[in-house]
Amino acid sequence: MLSSAANATPIPGFIFRTPPLQPDPLPVAPAAPTSPIGINPALYARAKAALDSRKFIRNRDFIGIADFALASHDPRFHVVHMPSGHVESYRVAHGRGSDPAHCGYLEQFSNAFGSKATSNGAYMTADTYMGKYGLSMRVHGLDWSNSNAEARAIVIHNAWYAEDDAVAQHGKLGRSEGCFAFSRENHFRVMSRLGGGALIYADKLQA
Repeated sequence: MLSSAANATPIPGFIFRTPPLQPDPLPVAPAAPTSPIGINPALYARAKAALDSRKFIRNRDFIGIADFALASHDPRFHVVHMPSGHVESYRVAHGRGSDPAHCGYLEQFSNAFGSKATSNGAYMTADTYMGKYGLSMRVHGLDWSNSNAEARAIVIHNAWYAEDDAVAQHGKLGRSEGCFAFSRENHFRVMSRLGGGALIYADKLQA
């Protein structure tokens, strides 16, 4: 259940500046509440503050919030439609350097090269490319705690160890090398929502 990091070297002729999939339509709903249901209010507040303080974020309709206080078998990556408060939640893997014993819980963050760990903080999504895991999306770290994300090839990609059957067999997902790894089906959904320079906020807070 281990994996090497995603290969962030683009293959000529396969660069996509926007995700190739169109997102499904969202239901009409009233304005977003202070904290959408199912998301840690303190974590949501930090994510919202990160968005509000960064006026250069282009896609402000959606944000991604990774709640790494939850186990990897939980749907802990929340995609929030800010105008309506609609939430879609998905399972996401964390880095094996963040969970050395592979207990299924993230125990520590790291921004260090070679750590194979997840980094916390605010990210902005970037372009897509064809890599080791197929279509993937780069992210830029916006905080001191994840400033090496691009150089470490931390990206959004799909992986066999992030499929639902990994939970059925082992009770948890496998581990990435710090990337946001989703099932094949869900990673397309996430990228279609968060493409075009959206904010992702990842952290581990007490409920």
